[in-house]
Amino acid sequence: MIRKRFFGVLLLIGAMIIGIPAGSNAADEVAKLTTAPAVPPAITRPGGANVSVELETIEKKGQLADGVDYTFWTFNGTVPGPFIRVKVGDNVTFNLKNNEASKNPHSIDLHAVTGPGGGAKATQTLPGGKTGFFFKALNPGIYVYHCASSHIPTHIANGMYGLILVEPEKGLPKVDREYYVMQGDFYTTGNTGEKGEQGFSVEKARAEQPTYVKFNAMATPGNLKANVGEKVRLYVGVGGPNLTSAFHVIGEIFDKVYQQGAVGTEPAKNVQTTSIAPGGAAIVEFKVDVPGAYILVDHSIFRAIDKGAVAILEVTGNEAPSVFKPLKSGGADSGH
Repeated sequence: MIRKRFFGVLLLIGAMIIGIPAGSNAADEVAKLTTAPAVPPAITRPGGANVSVELETIEKKGQLADGVDYTFWTFNGTVPGPFIRVKVGDNVTFNLKNNEASKNPHSIDLHAVTGPGGGAKATQTLPGGKTGFFFKALNPGIYVYHCASSHIPTHIANGMYGLILVEPEKGLPKVDREYYVMQGDFYTTGNTGEKGEQGFSVEKARAEQPTYVKFNAMATPGNLKANVGEKVRLYVGVGGPNLTSAFHVIGEIFDKVYQQGAVGTEPAKNVQTTSIAPGGAAIVEFKVDVPGAYILVDHSIFRAIDKGAVAILEVTGNEAPSVFKPLKSGGADSGH
């Protein structure tokens, strides 16, 4: 008994020294991270687990549009960064590595964090370096994270943002499909559609005149799928740095919208379009009743048609003529 108590005191002292809450293990689990549009599975355990998360900041070339190359600044090599899923009450140890090939220092500010800079103060990381901090997930909701190193708007404009979900204690209602969609505005030295490698235009960014507005800029925005009769949940975020999104799915009505990502409140119902501010997020849910291609857009519609803020949800299954059926086709593409 004395020996057990002695070792227990040693463990408690060790936990206090390295900053792990008393009574917890160093890490019960490593958080599952997914690349957009995928979402990690729902967490079925209670909150309060000790969870570790590790991201790496990487500067890499990718394709912003057909024939348009751009050097993105990323978390884990994608824009948006990985979807992070934890549970309210979890003890999270967060580690940030900055790739040695980076030309810039990077950091992370998670809007789910209660603490200085949302973690940014603790994670100012030079190329080749590694930093970390602990936080307790106090508030459920869907939250944006982004880089917060100087010059902050430039880091965000180059793609450094993502979403973290803090699930409520009892989880979210069960749905059939979950997807991750995040919008960002991009500012290139060339004009929209101009081919070749493009640099970042700080002048356009300051004037808030983006060359492109993209969903899941370095991921695949078009492989969203569902079957007739299924319930779909979209976690939608806006990295910005400047534009507010008028998020809309053409041909659907949102059965529920957790506005501003607030899962602890009663959702709005029967919503056509929801506004999402830069640095904000929302959760939208709807049941798909009719097969076809459903277009996700920013309904500030020039951004969708001319600048790329478009994704497709492909719904397969039996026709539903009691809900919708064409009577006569005019033969031309429909607008919206």
